[in-house]
Amino acid sequence: MAIDESIAFRPVRIAVLTVSDTRTLAEDRSGDRLVERLTEAGHLLSDRAILRDDVDAITAQFEAWIAAPGVEVILATGGTGVTGRDVTPEALARVWDKEIPGFGELFRWLSYAKIGTSTIQSRATAGVARGTYIFALPGSTGAVTDAWDGILASQLDIRHKPCNFVELMGRLQER
Repeated sequence: MAIDESIAFRPVRIAVLTVSDTRTLAEDRSGDRLVERLTEAGHLLSDRAILRDDVDAITAQFEAWIAAPGVEVILATGGTGVTGRDVTPEALARVWDKEIPGFGELFRWLSYAKIGTSTIQSRATAGVARGTYIFALPGSTGAVTDAWDGILASQLDIRHKPCNFVELMGRLQER
């Protein structure tokens, strides 16, 4: 697995959604971490929002960003646990055309090395909705760092070989 330096880097337009009943933009360390990581990698922050744990509001935000031509990827942080208020995976399931089950599986495998069996409390997941990738990550800074550094940094880099999500973007809506 390597970066093919003969291929030009292609910045991806990414929106960041934090799902939390308690955080404000000033206190959103996980959202800040994602913005820091994606911009340092050369990608573009398209938009950013914070919403309460409300499945209808989260679904509506996903729908708005899916319809927006300036958003290619959505990174959601928070609301992926097992409590009654955790509804981000349910919102994602309402909009996706295809699930990407390997994302959650790989995230939990990476997380297991750091937090052991506690990783089973994460319902991290991903999917594709009308040509837009959506990744639902846990709300901790450690989890978003693990997801970005261990999976997303390479999969959102068109130069990553043998394959990556970016090279498939033009084909996501094929029928």
